[in-house]
Amino acid sequence: MLPAHPSPLTRRVFVASTCGAACAAALSACSIYRAGPAPVQAPAAPAVPDAQGAPTPGGSAQAGALASTSDIPVGGGAVFAEQDVVVTQPAAGEFRAFSATCTHQGCPVTEVVDGTINCNCHGSKFAVEDGSVVDGPADTPLPERDISVTGEQIRLA
Repeated sequence: MLPAHPSPLTRRVFVASTCGAACAAALSACSIYRAGPAPVQAPAAPAVPDAQGAPTPGGSAQAGALASTSDIPVGGGAVFAEQDVVVTQPAAGEFRAFSATCTHQGCPVTEVVDGTINCNCHGSKFAVEDGSVVDGPADTPLPERDISVTGEQIRLA
C-alpha cells in the first residue's frame, strides 16, 4: 500500500536539514564583522592655557593667538585639536594651516612627524607643505584653513 501523500522528504532528510540550518545560524551569530583595526585615539599633547583659556602647545602664545611661531618646528607642525586645525611650517618663516579632520573617515589627525600630518585611525598621511595625501587610505587632501601671522603670533583668520 502506498502512503496517502507520497513525499521525497524523509524524516532523516528533514532532521539533517534542520540541524544544518541551526548550526549555520549559530556560527553566524558567533562571528564578528570588523573592517579593520579599531580607531585609536592618541592622547592629546599637554597644553598650557593662555590668558583667555585657549590651549597652546608650548604655552608661549599671547592672548588670542593660536600659537607662537616658535611653537611650530620647521618641517613639522602642531595639532590644535580644539580648534580643529593643524599649523605647519614647511620652510623657515612659511606657515600653513589645514583642517585637523582626516578626509578618509573623519577621525582627528593626531601628530605631525617626519614631514607628514598623520591620522592614527587608519594610517593616512598628509604633506606638511600643502596637505596633499602622501599615504592612504585617504584620497582627498586636507582642506586649507586661513591663518594670519603677525610678528610671532599665529591666529586663525
